[in-house]
Amino acid sequence: MAHLLQTTFLPSSSPLIRRNQTYILRISGSRTRVNAKIREIFMPALSSTMTEGKIVSWVRSEGDKLCKGESVVVVESDKADMDVETFYDGYLAKIMVDEGGVASVGSAIALLAESEDEIAEAQAKAAASGSPSSPAPETSNSAAVVAAVPHPQPEKVKLAEPAAVTVGSAVHPASEGGKRIVASPYAKKLAKELKVELARVVGSGPKGRIVAKDVEAAAAAAAAGPAAAAAGPAASVAAAGPAGIELASVVPFTTMQGAVSRNMVESLAVPTFRVGYTITTDALDALYKKIKSKGVTMTALLAKATALALVQHPVVNSSCRDGNSFIYNSSINIAVAVAVDGGLITPVLQDADKADIYTLSRKWKELVDKARAKLLQPHEYNTGTFTLSNLGMFGVDRFDAILPPGTGAIMAVGASEPTVVATKDGRIGMKNQMQVNVTADHRVIYGADLASFLQTLAKIIEDPRDLTF
Repeated sequence: MAHLLQTTFLPSSSPLIRRNQTYILRISGSRTRVNAKIREIFMPALSSTMTEGKIVSWVRSEGDKLCKGESVVVVESDKADMDVETFYDGYLAKIMVDEGGVASVGSAIALLAESEDEIAEAQAKAAASGSPSSPAPETSNSAAVVAAVPHPQPEKVKLAEPAAVTVGSAVHPASEGGKRIVASPYAKKLAKELKVELARVVGSGPKGRIVAKDVEAAAAAAAAGPAAAAAGPAASVAAAGPAGIELASVVPFTTMQGAVSRNMVESLAVPTFRVGYTITTDALDALYKKIKSKGVTMTALLAKATALALVQHPVVNSSCRDGNSFIYNSSINIAVAVAVDGGLITPVLQDADKADIYTLSRKWKELVDKARAKLLQPHEYNTGTFTLSNLGMFGVDRFDAILPPGTGAIMAVGASEPTVVATKDGRIGMKNQMQVNVTADHRVIYGADLASFLQTLAKIIEDPRDLTF
């Protein structure tokens, strides 16, 4: 769980008296004199590549009392949505960046007052500093952008199916028995503007809390009903592209897509080369059919085989970060690329060489579920030492993968297909074979290193008895 609160105080030039200490507090680039018991809440760095974060939802409202360790806000990093905790007890005095707003890492997003008496003072000081709450972006595509990064909950709101947004007779899960509707401040404000009845909106925030995107979805659903009836089905089909895509629209990157873009550009600075190898998979396919019913996945089998081969070839598991040296990584952590809504992420199977195939398969399923729900913790996606990218399940027979920054190699795995081959006795036979292509950092790994590694990998896959030990 990420932590959020940090405090930067600069002493004023006047003499300081302990009982009435006054400091200069930096708020989004400005300087304001405030009581020392008012603290800034900063946008945290939730990953090593994160430069800015988007406020998905505020779990608490202005004026709420907070306890140390309690979740305050849900932030979308470049990889996942994460609940962020407070380090201190106090009162949420002022929200400076509204839901949907974006803030740079280290900038102030709210103020925390130690006592209830200081709330008004904090709000006044924030207003005087000229740092009002950052509004959510108001563009024609804002609903689609918000929908691309939902905070995971059992009941998700999907803008492509607006009819599912409202519930007529059910008691709202955040209404505490129908007595009080729990919604974020911005969601309440938006509901008034759009004339949406909050009692009929199903929240997708933490514990069913209504957030801004829920109100927008409800408003869109209400508007879409009469419009669809008037225009007819043919008009609605013509207005939208496949899967609800609005054709000819300009869609800004999500935070995750922006991070992927930066990483791919960064990878161009690394001198890479590629080596391909054909591996017979008959024995691996037979093993998979035998143990599939026990929950074993092909991804786990490939990860295990790769990890065992890396044990014998540590240079392929190494990495160069500064251009002047490289490190032999002490652990073999296999990162596997997974496509998620709005981007790509690489959950990591840590110490894949040491875990048995059944544990590895269970762990992989857990990681995929968390990745698609945007619940991965940083150590679950940024600690890979070798990466796998498998498009074989889509029938792709071969492809090249781009090397992720900070790693030494990535292996692209194609589909296993029946292939006519010449046998050792000169006859023609049929075998299942797959093509793997490895992209490697040529500053550290050379052609002979990859060739030797791929020979070892082929032996393990073609005689996979060690994979189940």
